[in-house]
Amino acid sequence: MSFVAIIGSGPLGGAIAHKLAARDRVREVRLIDAEECVAQGKALDIRQSSPVEQFATRVVGAGSLTAAAGAAAIVIADAATGAGEHMGESGLALLRQITAMEACAPIVCAGASQRELIARAVTELHISGTRIVGSAPLALESALRALAGLSMNVSGVDIAITVVGVPPRGAVVAWEGSSASGQPLSSLLPPHEIAGLNARIPELWPPGPYALASAASRVVEGIVNGSRRRLSCFVAVHRGKIASMPVELSEDGVRSFREPVLTRQERTRLENALE
Repeated sequence: MSFVAIIGSGPLGGAIAHKLAARDRVREVRLIDAEECVAQGKALDIRQSSPVEQFATRVVGAGSLTAAAGAAAIVIADAATGAGEHMGESGLALLRQITAMEACAPIVCAGASQRELIARAVTELHISGTRIVGSAPLALESALRALAGLSMNVSGVDIAITVVGVPPRGAVVAWEGSSASGQPLSSLLPPHEIAGLNARIPELWPPGPYALASAASRVVEGIVNGSRRRLSCFVAVHRGKIASMPVELSEDGVRSFREPVLTRQERTRLENALE
């Protein structure tokens, strides 16, 4: 039976476990943390909510990384001890342990501060760039959709926006390719409104744990169940450089990524961000 492993039962890890379970599109979620009692307690709390929320996904807690062996996808989240997102040297050591134990499962870095960790995983641990992605850009994209919807007094659900580059300062929105209910967004929003949304990007980063959890759950589902829809994720684009791009996912990780339609100015900003 396929399952998803979440490494870290902090606020982000717990939120991802709950979101994945409530969406009921994976069979089992394993919440793994060195603080095993915390992981088991959160897993129990989520299971007890299943009759109310009407989902059948099994959620369990574990204290050893060996519980992630054989996972369909592994999510790197945050520790229960309050140390925050897995990153830096400790995050790299964690990835080294994971790859030594599980050689195939795609890895989703759910945190907003894990772009550097992805870069080091690719360059230092030689993890394939198609195997590891970061889901945080999708949360930023969601926030921008919500704000654009408020500007037009419509739901953000009906808005399509693509964010590429390196958030927050190096984020580039492909406004020419954005739309609302099928209509070009650039024809519905005046230039000063678009400039205002661009200016607000730094204050939208980092996204909160619920937005990050929602983004991570969509990316995980894209891996586990397969999806032709492109999702904005951190991915290795060139010589170990990590940037947000729309990616197509499969059970092996990143099937492909494609740069969206950009204006000359947007393309220049993207190139500068990658440098």
